[in-house]
Amino acid sequence: MAIAATPDDEPTAPPPESQGRGPRDAVRLAVVIGALGVVFGDIGTSPIYTLQTVFNPSDPHPVPVSAENVYGVVSLVFWSVMIIVTVTYVLLAMRADSGGEGGIMALITLLRRWSSGRGRRAAAVLAGFGIFGASLFFGDSMITPAISVLSAVEGLKVVQPSFEDAVVPITAVIIVILFLVQRRGTAAVGRVFGPVMIAWLTAIGACGVVGITEHPDILKALSPTYALGFLFGHWGIAFYALAAIVLAVTGAEALYADKGHFGRRAITRGWLFLVLPACVLSYLGQGALILDDPGNISSPFFLLVPDWGRWPMVLLATAATVIASQAVITGAYSVASQAAKLGYLPRLRVTHTSESTIGQIYVPWVNWLLMVSVLTLVFAFRSSAALAYAFGMAVTGTITITTLLFFYVAHARWGTPKWALGIGAAVLLFVDLLFVAANMTKLVHGAWLPLLIGLTAFTIMTTWQRGRSIVTEERARHEGSLPEFVEDLSSGDAPTIRIPGTAVFLNRGKQTAPLALRANVEHNHVRHEQVVIMSIVTEPVPRVPERDRATVDDLGYADDGIVHVTARFGYMEKPDVPGTLALLDPAETEGPLHLDQASYFLSKIELRRGPAATMAPWRKRLFIATSYITADAAEYFGLPRDRTVIMGSHIEI
Repeated sequence: MAIAATPDDEPTAPPPESQGRGPRDAVRLAVVIGALGVVFGDIGTSPIYTLQTVFNPSDPHPVPVSAENVYGVVSLVFWSVMIIVTVTYVLLAMRADSGGEGGIMALITLLRRWSSGRGRRAAAVLAGFGIFGASLFFGDSMITPAISVLSAVEGLKVVQPSFEDAVVPITAVIIVILFLVQRRGTAAVGRVFGPVMIAWLTAIGACGVVGITEHPDILKALSPTYALGFLFGHWGIAFYALAAIVLAVTGAEALYADKGHFGRRAITRGWLFLVLPACVLSYLGQGALILDDPGNISSPFFLLVPDWGRWPMVLLATAATVIASQAVITGAYSVASQAAKLGYLPRLRVTHTSESTIGQIYVPWVNWLLMVSVLTLVFAFRSSAALAYAFGMAVTGTITITTLLFFYVAHARWGTPKWALGIGAAVLLFVDLLFVAANMTKLVHGAWLPLLIGLTAFTIMTTWQRGRSIVTEERARHEGSLPEFVEDLSSGDAPTIRIPGTAVFLNRGKQTAPLALRANVEHNHVRHEQVVIMSIVTEPVPRVPERDRATVDDLGYADDGIVHVTARFGYMEKPDVPGTLALLDPAETEGPLHLDQASYFLSKIELRRGPAATMAPWRKRLFIATSYITADAAEYFGLPRDRTVIMGSHIEI
């Protein structure tokens, strides 16, 4: 069905003013709690494994445990979180949205909309970077559930070493259950996970406070002088440490990509008032624990918890890491759906799981692909430490590209002076590229994995975009001119018998005649009394207001019963053909449409590899293989199956 637009940046319309401040505040609090249950899982659970990974003695470039290094590492963690998450994402990138939706695909939409003239080439290049960033995010979406759940379940080894062999099987069961419940929707998951996440953040913050009271000098690490001193004074150690320190900012892109689910305000409040303080306290507490006993580097997070609380903390950590997985899973749904609407992926079956919040969706094909990929990673790597080397590459690559796109959009959209943008971009990109360079040193230790996933996804998306344009050109040649076709019908050059009823033909535009309509006329010599040729246009905005939904063109003849309808939908909406036709005025359609008995015609294209040098042979095979995951057109456009006719043709690429 068509989804009504919701105003402002909040996901649900606030109660009317007459209901008073209390109900509005209750709604906003509920949204914040929901956001805590979906958006912050990844970044909120990073304290479990970040410092443990930094000081991991089996690391190819280990960081020696000393007081100076502990202060430097904790300070670097704190300032990395502040610069990348708080400044880059929460304060800056979250303001650059397309109708309330965030993420790399939304930035690509803005690039297309705001670039002009000589800036088009730069925008096209940056859009290419953006597609690669989105591809890296798919790698992040596969690695995050594996490393997050593994790291939590590994807490069993701290409590009871005999459970070591059960870590991987338990992790696999949890991951399967997580993906099975996705079809229930983000809202349902958020209502359950929100209170759990609040309990989690409160618990890790409290444990951090206890650790700080044991060694309050650790608070000195909040000063940037310790971060800078460690980075430039111990460059040989600090540079390699950055590859693990970046784990503290995992989830930043998911936070941005999930903006459409809850809105900027709810996410900003949740981050500043609960998530950020809790994570910082946990890092400080763990640093204090390591200062007291260097042996605590084996598992500083769980060893920070008192003995009596470790079993409950393992259970709570497991629940929280499931939430961490939820953040990137919903982000992957959003990115895949937007990519399909913008022509970088085939049409995918998308289920809207909320009637009030349009951004809450479920994409079955992506869900099952992620589940298989995550399980494969769990059984292949078998520990969070092994996966940590791969994790950072996906995160840093996506963050750097997001920063780059944001500053270009900031200049094109808001006209921010170049000198101001230059200073801001230089500082933030220096930090981002430093992390990228550090993670490149881990290529042979696992960082190749997200790059491989990213390159694979990038190749698929760019191949689909190229192949789609080739098919469009070839199809236009087969279809011929629509104005000439209509003129032949009106002049009698194409003699046909008019039969009662309404026929709706879906077509790409109004320049060419639908293949199904042409076949009816040329082979069956019949046409319906009323013919509606309908084109679906995906606008580069999340939602299109109902008043702008459709426009009607009589194609030059006001009484021949043939009209063209252009239906516009946002990239976050599910097209609804019958619903859109029901909105039309009979005066515009040359009489009332009998939609309860209307027949719908689709032209199905069979792709074949041809000799033309349009693409490399392997890309042709990839394009044809990718076409098989295209969602059923009748279901996608909301057509009644018992009145839908599919007519086939073939095209060589």
